Amino acid sequence: MIDSILDQMTLEEQVSLLSGADFWTTVPVERLGVPKIKVTDGPNGARGAGSLVAGVKATCFPVGIALGATWNPDLVGQMGAALARQAKSKGAAVLLAPTVNIHRSGLNGRNFECYSEDPMLTAELAVAYIAGVQREGIAATIKHFAGNESEIERQTMSSDIDERTLREIYLPPFEQAVRRAGLMAVMSSYNRLNGTYTSEHHWLLTKVLREEWGFDGIVMSDWFGSHSTEETINAGLDLEMPGPARDRGEKLVAAVREGKVEAATVRAAARRMLLLLERVGAFENKPDLTERAIDLPEDRALIRRLGAEGAVLLKNDGILPLAKTSLDRIAVIGPNAASARVMGGGSAQIAAHYTVSPLDGIRAALSNANSISHAVGCRHNRLIDVFKGKITVEYFKGRGCEGQPLHVETVDKGEFFWFELPSNDLDPADFSARMTMQFVPEESGDHVFGMINAGLARLFVDGALTVDGHDGWTRGENYFGTANDEQRGALALEAERAYEIAVEYEPSIASGAGINLIAVRFGVEKPLGEADIEAAVETARNADVALLFVGRDGEWDTEGLDLPDMRLPGRQEELIERVAAANANTVVVLQTGGPVEMPWLGKVRALLQIWYPGQELGNAVADVLFGDVEPGGRLPQTFPKALADNSAISDDPAIYPGKDGHVRYAEGVFVGYRHHDARAVEPLFPFGFGLGYTRFSWGEPRLSAGEMGPEGITVSVDLTNIGERAGSELVQLYVRSPKTKVERPDKELRAFAKLSLQPGETGTAVMKILPRDLAYFDVEASAFRAEAGDYQLVVAANAADIRFIIDLPSPSGYVLPPSHQATSLIR
Repeated sequence: MIDSILDQMTLEEQVSLLSGADFWTTVPVERLGVPKIKVTDGPNGARGAGSLVAGVKATCFPVGIALGATWNPDLVGQMGAALARQAKSKGAAVLLAPTVNIHRSGLNGRNFECYSEDPMLTAELAVAYIAGVQREGIAATIKHFAGNESEIERQTMSSDIDERTLREIYLPPFEQAVRRAGLMAVMSSYNRLNGTYTSEHHWLLTKVLREEWGFDGIVMSDWFGSHSTEETINAGLDLEMPGPARDRGEKLVAAVREGKVEAATVRAAARRMLLLLERVGAFENKPDLTERAIDLPEDRALIRRLGAEGAVLLKNDGILPLAKTSLDRIAVIGPNAASARVMGGGSAQIAAHYTVSPLDGIRAALSNANSISHAVGCRHNRLIDVFKGKITVEYFKGRGCEGQPLHVETVDKGEFFWFELPSNDLDPADFSARMTMQFVPEESGDHVFGMINAGLARLFVDGALTVDGHDGWTRGENYFGTANDEQRGALALEAERAYEIAVEYEPSIASGAGINLIAVRFGVEKPLGEADIEAAVETARNADVALLFVGRDGEWDTEGLDLPDMRLPGRQEELIERVAAANANTVVVLQTGGPVEMPWLGKVRALLQIWYPGQELGNAVADVLFGDVEPGGRLPQTFPKALADNSAISDDPAIYPGKDGHVRYAEGVFVGYRHHDARAVEPLFPFGFGLGYTRFSWGEPRLSAGEMGPEGITVSVDLTNIGERAGSELVQLYVRSPKTKVERPDKELRAFAKLSLQPGETGTAVMKILPRDLAYFDVEASAFRAEAGDYQLVVAANAADIRFIIDLPSPSGYVLPPSHQATSLIR
């Protein structure tokens, strides 16, 4: 059928398939029955075509690093299937997920969205996620291909990565998704790879992806990440997003007419687009693009389970789990206690159906809610708290908010990120909007107003200009580099008096370079100070236990920005120290998208890392704290003691954050635990680490063969739960290689198994390694090579806790061309 349709298409119609129609849909060819389909973000929820901060409500699942911490592909696969059903509720056929870039450092603002520092763990979870999505008839889109491990100048920066490092660290998750999951779509990254934009990278998109790995799906650009006409199509980029066409359309038709692009190249790309439509059933069932909010009880239960399964208990000095019946007074303290920090920032944001804060979850878990006292202590927000309350929005034709409004609506949050305007009569390049609201302070004193805007805006309080985001507007880092830095203004306000707030906004060409977004965010807060920390300390002093919820949020862990350091922002470290001094039973619950430095660690009795676990946050953390379930998580990323201990951090800015448009991956394959092993740098918490509420005994490992063969080797380890509670244990299998002509890591993760066992129960962890698991990439031979010598299989609980070492001789060695499957052994 596809070829029949192609044969009837004009060149112009074929070309039309290769650009989006708008921000979220493809172009139909109605005369031939080719429908349009919708795509949607993202990795932790299907948002639909609404804005990043509004739109139809969606189910909020845990972020990528929280999934990485589960080490549970089966559960991640269930989430993939649930996300696919959510995508259908938004009328979408393509989900723009998963994100599988590697945790190169602790500072990447988008680490929260990715699974791990290790390519094997990342690949296993990605394969499960994709299989779950696609078995429901929705196409998964793996991203970002490739070398997108930082947000700094990401749209132009060149990630300079040698081929061995690419093949061993950064490409395997993409490769395994193609080979094992039947992947339907790939998204190229913004950055350049070794000097060439990935959307124009023929070696990457055609030589490796299609010819070596056999990929037959589509490659789409990241949004506004396509920069040329003939270069992208000839490299293998099928779909330019978003639409309408910028470098395709008439430009591509002309390139074919002029002989710069072969007609067969366009036909092949159009064929892949039609194949995608066929695979998602778009020809059989005309897509319904209607968006609906579906909040399912089974999704709620899955999110709650995932939250506990990814929670990593990093320290426990005998205080957890807490006994509900023996605690008369519980202090719940910190900036993340009463606020539900359920996701990171950027394109992964959604408008969640609901959120459960830790404070709400703890109250729901305890029969006597009166035993709970609460204090904030300090703030950590990067931006002024967004305004929440009734806001009337008037939209006008033209600039200046003049005349009668064309459209009026009411919203409840002071953040607007318009992908489309509420009326087709409004021109995105020539409109204005006025937002009006009342603000009634709870306390008298100085208040700070803040605003960021991609476009031009002014904020007025009782008619007086208070924040100017119009005159002298300059580009900053917000909204993916299209908005200004936050502008602020302070006023002394009186408690219980109503103040009239107005914000006037209009777009500006100056708000973007290539990407012209229209967005504004405004807020107000009363700064916290010493008295607030003292109140938190007093609250802790009068309690049996102090539960301290600290960390970051989606303003810090976000697309578009890297972190400035690995310290907790604001006065949180001081808050921890002072609360711990006031209450010896202090438990810290940490929410971040990666590691932080912990100078306070020795002063608290327990530490639980819970990431951003989705809308059931509070219920999941209460389940773990009170022992209803075990903390099932293990670290997917090494937590170093200090920023300087990261593999990508050095005195050379060319290595990170980059210099003169290039960032050099000088550490090569020595990322994460590979770096810590090779350089003898002791981490704060090793890769794979995590405590539980029970104990296990390990039996001697058993091997299916004494030497590597074409079908690989199976390693089995018996585990017995010798404690009094149900729990889970993770077994990791590393390979240690003999000395070779290239420097290799001390050990590399090649398999893992996680078992959940009842008290007294015994189970068997079964892991399989394949011929390629012994190999490194030999650049000269352009192949994976396992040299002859004595290998070792390292059976471990985490990267620093080795339980068994098994000798595995390989007397002859072998070579595996990259185009062969990992099981195809060539002597």
